[in-house]
Amino acid sequence: MISDSVGIIIIRVVYVLKSKEEFIKFMVECGVLSFGRFTLRSGRESPYFLNTGNYKKCVQLIKLGEFYSDCIIENSLEFDTLMGPSYKGVPLAISTGISLYTKHGIAVDYCFDRKTKKKHGEGGYFVGNQLSNDERIVIIEDVITSGLSLREEIIPKLKMDSDVSIIALIISVDRMEKSINSELTARQQIEIDYGIKTYTLVNIFDIINAIENSIIEGKEYLPDMYKYIEKYGAK
Repeated sequence: MISDSVGIIIIRVVYVLKSKEEFIKFMVECGVLSFGRFTLRSGRESPYFLNTGNYKKCVQLIKLGEFYSDCIIENSLEFDTLMGPSYKGVPLAISTGISLYTKHGIAVDYCFDRKTKKKHGEGGYFVGNQLSNDERIVIIEDVITSGLSLREEIIPKLKMDSDVSIIALIISVDRMEKSINSELTARQQIEIDYGIKTYTLVNIFDIINAIENSIIEGKEYLPDMYKYIEKYGAK
């Protein structure tokens, strides 16, 4: 006989698995997750690519925001402002904030960064909520590969004008690749270097499992994906 606690754990595992599969199918249906040959910003040649710019319909953003907001609720994150890095992170943060309120009754602020600092008007690097000391920030991103943009752009901007507290980073897909000059994943290295807890909706192994179990198509790309992980994946 299965105890209540064990039963709850089993239900929880099944729910998480189904949620991951649902999100992966959603990305494929929206044309966000695709397979082939792609050159990443890091210079790596990848057999798969994630382009959140292909979320082109408002109804897709509504659903996407629900995935992110559910992650926030599931992990009991307490914060003041959602920050969406320009440009692809902007609709991610907005849709997440809307879902937090409409689905969970939680109201938060949001902001996104300018590429260059504005010297007139309200000035500063940010549009939306103007950040102040001790502001608790959750960054909403699409994907993390080497962590280069976070290190060189996002975190420096957030820390430049105010002593904000970056509570968490939430990404849709963790590629689980080695960071720059490190054998750890970019996610792990960021947590060590900056103390920022990172949460992901899915990772590359979830995607591979979805292909292997025929949740999505793409078995012809599996050999290249295995090789890519062998070369660039964190040990």
